[in-house]
Amino acid sequence: MRERSSNLIRMVLIGSPGGEFRLAAEMAREAGAEVIMADCPDTALEALRRDAGDLVMVDVSLDALDFLRQLRAERIGVPVLACGIHASAERAVAAIRAGALDYIPLPPDRELIAAAILSLGHRLSSPIGSDTVLTHAVSYARAVAPSDAPVLIAGEAGTGKEVMARMIHDASGRCERFVTVECAGVSAEVIESELFGHDAGAFASAIARRTGRLEEAGEGTVFLREIGALPAITQARLAAALHDGIIHGSRGGNTPLRARLVASTSRDLAAQVAAGTFRADLLAHLGLLRIEIPPLRARGEDIEQLAVHFAERLASVNGLPLRPLSAEALQCLRRHDWPGNVRELEDVIHRALLLASGPVIEADALVLCDGSQILAADPVDGAAANELEIGPLVGRSMADVERELILQTLKRCGGNRTTASTILGISVRTMRNKLKSFLEAGISISPAV
Repeated sequence: MRERSSNLIRMVLIGSPGGEFRLAAEMAREAGAEVIMADCPDTALEALRRDAGDLVMVDVSLDALDFLRQLRAERIGVPVLACGIHASAERAVAAIRAGALDYIPLPPDRELIAAAILSLGHRLSSPIGSDTVLTHAVSYARAVAPSDAPVLIAGEAGTGKEVMARMIHDASGRCERFVTVECAGVSAEVIESELFGHDAGAFASAIARRTGRLEEAGEGTVFLREIGALPAITQARLAAALHDGIIHGSRGGNTPLRARLVASTSRDLAAQVAAGTFRADLLAHLGLLRIEIPPLRARGEDIEQLAVHFAERLASVNGLPLRPLSAEALQCLRRHDWPGNVRELEDVIHRALLLASGPVIEADALVLCDGSQILAADPVDGAAANELEIGPLVGRSMADVERELILQTLKRCGGNRTTASTILGISVRTMRNKLKSFLEAGISISPAV
C-alpha cells in the first residue's frame, strides 16, 4: 500500500483525463484531496477494491448507472457524485435515483468542489473552547494519543466527536490514513465488507477481492462513527480482532490488525450491554480509554468563540465579506438551547452569512434550517441572567432539590445519562445509583432510561 498524508481525502475521478476533468482534478487537489484519475468505471473499481476511496466523481456519459449498481453489488460504500458536460436532466436524475448523492455540472465550479471535499474532511484541527470539561477532555486525548489502545469518544450528536478523533490521530504521530466508517444506517452485509473486506467468490457478486478498511488503514486510524449501531455479527468479529490483534478473513485468511481504532457513540453503551444489544467484551476493549465531550449548551462562553470562528472560516470559503456578529446576535446564540450542538451552530452561522445584508450579522439573520427565527434573548442585564431563581426552592429539602435537578437535567438531555452526568459534574455510576434509588422510591423518570 502506498504511504500518503493522513489528512488527505482520497478522491477518485472517473472520466477523460483531459479538459474539464483535469480542471476538476486540479481544483480538488487545491481543496485538499488526493486525486486518482480513472478513464473508465472498471479501472476505478479495481482501485476501490484495492484501496477504498473517500469520494467518487463519475461522468454520467460513462454508464454511471452500471457503475453504481456494481458498487452496491460488491458492497463498496463510497459516496458518489455524478457529473457531466451538458448532460440531460434525465441522466442526472437517473444517476441520483441509482444512488449518487448529487449531480455536479461541468465545467466544474471551484466552490462546489471545495464544498464536496469540505463535507468529508475535518473542519477543525482540534475542538475550540475554554470550557473546563472540554479542555480536560482535550488534554486527556492528547496524552493518550501516542498509544495503540482503542479510544471511545462519547457525546451527543453534533458535539464534535470526529474532530476529537482526528485530533487524536494527528497527535499520535501515525503517518498513514485516517479512515472513517459509518456504522449507523448501513446494512449488516455492507458494514461487514466495509470493515473486513471480502474474497473473490465470498458471495454471488464478489468478483474480486476487496480490501477492508481495517486492513486498508495500515498503521493509521480507523474511526468507527456511532459504533452502538454496529450489527451483532460485526460486533463479534471486531471484538475478536481487538482481542487477537488479527483481522480474521471470511475464508480463513488472517492479517495483522495494525490500525488504531477510535469509536464514537451518542448512545449509552452500558445500557445497550444490559439490554443485550451490545457486546460486553467489545465495550471492555473500547472503554479502556473513554473521552466525554460536553454538549454545547453546557459550555457557556465557548458559543461565542465558535460562532466567531465559523463566521471567519465560512466567509473565506464562500468568498463572502467578513461580518462581525452584533451584541444582540451573540446574546441570542448564548441563550439558544443548541439541541444539534456545534454542528447546528455552524449551520446557523452559515445561513446568517448568506442572509445578512448589512456590515454586521444581526439577530434577525439567525435562523434554523426551516427558516424560523432563533428566539431573541430576554432584555435583562448579564448579572440578572446569571442569577439562580431560588424562590420555588424555599421550603423544600436538599434531597428534593437534588432529585429535581437531576431529573430535569436528564429530561433536557433526552435521557442521556452520560451527558447529564457531565453537566452535573457527577460520575455516570453516581447518576445510575441516584436513578435506581428514585425508581425504587416509586418516582417516575422521563424519558425512561
